[in-house]
Amino acid sequence: MAQRDAAKAAAASVDALSKLENYLQVTAPFDGIITERFVHPGALVGPNRPEPMLRLEQHSRLRLVVPVPEMAVPGIANGARVSFTVPAFPDETFSGVIARIPGSLDSKTRSMPVELDVQNLSGRLGPGMYPEVQWPVHKPRSSFFVPATSLVTTTESMFVIKIINNHAQYVAVSRGTAEAGKVEVFGKLAAGDRIVKRATDEIRDGAPVSIKQ
Repeated sequence: MAQRDAAKAAAASVDALSKLENYLQVTAPFDGIITERFVHPGALVGPNRPEPMLRLEQHSRLRLVVPVPEMAVPGIANGARVSFTVPAFPDETFSGVIARIPGSLDSKTRSMPVELDVQNLSGRLGPGMYPEVQWPVHKPRSSFFVPATSLVTTTESMFVIKIINNHAQYVAVSRGTAEAGKVEVFGKLAAGDRIVKRATDEIRDGAPVSIKQ
């Protein structure tokens, strides 16, 4: 009887020691790389510790958040592949897939934070890198590009000057993207319209215009 009790006590002691040793092992929920450590060997930690012990990051799959301007929102397509570059590898192009579209705009920036999934099995890309995204723009309507000098902006309006029968006509427009010295404009314009290249509000609406060939 005494031997049986002693065996049970020994088994209980071994079980208690095994459970105690399990507290010394920290198991991560996923594979990754420890990028930051907040404790050192010999430090006392417990369940009431407010700070984490380690920071574990998984870099095989990254999330890229792109603030898409309001005017480019209609062209967002779930599942589309988008190319981008990073300063660390300027001669190489990477890509991600549009995975999450929030459907609402940031009221401060008037942009939509669209999330892309980026496969990074090689581990070359790292969190915090600042990419330059080549966003595919699909416009629901036609737009026109005019020289930046053709756009007139005042405190009251924004317009270009169209020439009709050798007379100036103000055409109210809204501004889109800018590229290589040209500006995208939206307004009552059509292909073939003649626009003043160097416009100013000193050219009055309805004033005669002399055209130089």
